[in-house]
Parts: sequence; C-alpha cells; structure tokens
Amino acid sequence: MQKSSDFTTGKILPQLIVFMLPVFFAMLIQSMYGAVDLLIVGQFAQSLDVSAVSTGSQMMMTITNLVTSFAMGTTILLAQRIGEGHGREGGEVAGSSICLFSVIACVFTILIPLLARPLSQIMNAPEEAFDATASYIRICGLGSVFIIAYNLIGSIFRGIGDSKTPLMTVLIACIFNIAGDLLLVAVFHMGAAGAAVATVLAQAVSVILSLLILRRRPLPFDFSRESIRFRKSIIWKVTGLGLPIALQDLLVGISFLVLLSIVNGLGLVPSAGMGVAERICGFIMLIPAAFMQAMAAFVAQNFGAGKYGRARKALGYAIALSAVLAVFMFALTFWRGNLLSSVFSNDPQVIAASADYLKAYAIDCLLTCFLFCFIGFFNGLGMTRFVMIQGILGAFLVRIPVAFLMSREVPVSMFHIGLATPCSTVLQVILCLICFWRANRKYAQNHKAQN
Repeated sequence: MQKSSDFTTGKILPQLIVFMLPVFFAMLIQSMYGAVDLLIVGQFAQSLDVSAVSTGSQMMMTITNLVTSFAMGTTILLAQRIGEGHGREGGEVAGSSICLFSVIACVFTILIPLLARPLSQIMNAPEEAFDATASYIRICGLGSVFIIAYNLIGSIFRGIGDSKTPLMTVLIACIFNIAGDLLLVAVFHMGAAGAAVATVLAQAVSVILSLLILRRRPLPFDFSRESIRFRKSIIWKVTGLGLPIALQDLLVGISFLVLLSIVNGLGLVPSAGMGVAERICGFIMLIPAAFMQAMAAFVAQNFGAGKYGRARKALGYAIALSAVLAVFMFALTFWRGNLLSSVFSNDPQVIAASADYLKAYAIDCLLTCFLFCFIGFFNGLGMTRFVMIQGILGAFLVRIPVAFLMSREVPVSMFHIGLATPCSTVLQVILCLICFWRANRKYAQNHKAQN
C-alpha cells in the first residue's frame, strides 16, 4: 500500500504547482501527437494531406476529449473517497471503471471506422482531401481502444494525486510517434495515412507502459482481479459525475467542428490555415487546461474532507498564476502568430490565414485563465451539471451564430470568424461568477448553521 498525495494539508500554492506541472507536460506531449503529424506532413507532403490531418485530427481530438472528460468522473470520485479517508474503496472505483470503459472502447473501435466517410462529410472536408481525411479517421478509429485505455489509466493516477507517471509514459510514446512519422511520412511518403498509423502505434506503446507500471507499483487501495467487475452503484456515480462533463465537451467540440466546417466551405487555403491555427491553439490552451485538471483533483480531495475554504483559496491561487502566464501567451500569439504558423506549414497563404485567425484566440487567452480554473473548481465540487450547461450555452448561443455571421462577410476575415470563441468565453465566465457567488453563499449558510 502507498499513500496518495494529500492535498488537504500544507501550503496550497506549492502543492498545486507540483501537481499541475506534470499534468501540463503530459498534456503538452500528448498534444504533440497531432502536432508532430501536422508538422511532418506539412514539410514532407502536400496541402491536401495537411488539410486531411488537421480535419481528421480535430475529429479525433473531439472524441479523445470526450473520453478524457468522461474519465474525470473516475478522477473526482476516487479523489473524494481519498479525501474522506476511504481510500481503500478506490479499488472498487478503479475496477468498475475498467469494466465501463472496456465497453466504450469496443463500441468506438467498431463505430468510428465504419463512420469515417460520413464523419468526413459532416466535417465538410475539401473534395481534394476527402479520401485522405476519411482514411486518417478510419485508422485512428481502429486505435480507439488505446486512446480510451490511456485516458482511463491517467484518470486513476490523477485521482490518487500522481501526475508524474502519466507524464513519463506519454513522453516515451511521443518519441515513438516522432520516429513513426519520420519513417512513414518522410521516408515512405504515406501522407495522412502514415501519420495516423504512427499515432495509433504510439498510443499502444503508452498503454502498455502504463499497465506495466500500474501492475508493479504499490497503490493506496486494494486492487486485484476481483476488483474488476460491474458495480452498479459505483458506475452510476462515475457516470453521474463524468457524463455531464463529457456531454459538455462533446457539444463544445461539435461547435468547433461546425466552425471548422464553415471554414472548410471557404476553400482549401482557409481550411488548412484554420487547421494549423487550431493545432497551435491546442498548445496555447494547455496551461489553463492543466490548471483545470489539477483543480478538479485538488478541490475534490478538500471537498471530501469538508475543507471548502481551502478549495476556494486554491482557486484564487490558480487564477492568479494562470493569468500571469496568459498575458505572455496573448503577446506571443497576437504579434507572432505568423512565426508560430510557419512551424506547421511552408505555404505563405496558409501561414497568413492561420496568423489572422490566431489574433482572435490571443484574446481568448486572457479569458480562459479564469474560465478553466472555475471549471476545474466546480468539477471538484461535483457540480458537473452546471459545467455542462455553461459550456453548451456558450457554444450554441454565441460561438456558432457569431462564426456563421462572420463567414457571410465579404471579404471574409479569419480574425472575425475567430472572434466567435472569445465572445462565447465571456458569457461562460459571467455564468461561472454567478455560480461561484451562489456556492459561497451556500457554504456560508451551511457553516453558520453548523456553528
């Protein structure tokens, strides 16, 4: 038996930073799967392959985010049990989650390859890149079992306060991905299909390493083969916590896919330009996303231990630190977007389109430092339904309508289309502030009643 990281005592900021940094680097390296695909394809293949990888990886990113978000239910429940001092029950949470996600993996592995062409049609993939896009989605879909397994194992590690192990395994896997891309794309000229194969093989390596480590290291709970069985009560709790987060991320992801579909309809250059920009945005948003993941586990433990005040202080620290980093990311993205874009493409028109779109995302950097920390805070409290509602409202009341209206402009401005994202974030931050005020009020009333 090994003690989990205890977030309920000690100095908040050092604990938060120590836990958040490995989460950030693991997410950074995981994002490099698609980024390396796009980078190498952009340098050694054609523009149609760039469009195919950008569109196909956006679809697979949506699916991956869906799984990651749903697995947050396991992280939150496990962390709350540890905070309550019931860490030994973690084996039942982990075992039941394995059963649940095994079913999901089987479904995805069958459905995604079968739906590769319809999904490419939904994405409005350019005609020149349609077959390559479908091929990329089909190959990645066949590797869904590895994507799902990796994210579940990562959620278990984070639930017990270990963010370093997932970092180590994904780092090794990324090295395999780079080697695979160079071999299949640069040497054998397989284009988008080669990038997809390299990604799947790298994910498989990551899962195998994670399982080997999980089997050999001591855990803060009892776990054996008998732990792996369906327990309805636990599965309902994991689903109740994870499903709203997953549904929110799915619908928000769909809103971005609609946005990409709108841009795809404008031609190959805007499509490739937005694909490059979205890949860069994926890196930009890693910092607030890491704070969100760290906050969820940190707050869940403290909420389980009845220390709401400590959880609230952690939110303040996270927002302050994230805001400082956001200012730097804003400056880099707004004024050096063309330099960032040139890393992923050597086409001047694609670089110009990407840089124009990135100016809008630079503005969003200044807003997401608040939004993502709030989301992590509310997830840790178990308020996942609110997280779902605010995400859906921002996506469908603001992001999609604004993007559609901006796409009707003549001439079309990628910057104006990109403004749809910060506009939606403004609404979401306002909703989070209202919910935070209500949560504080409820806590004050409960605290007063107890005294």
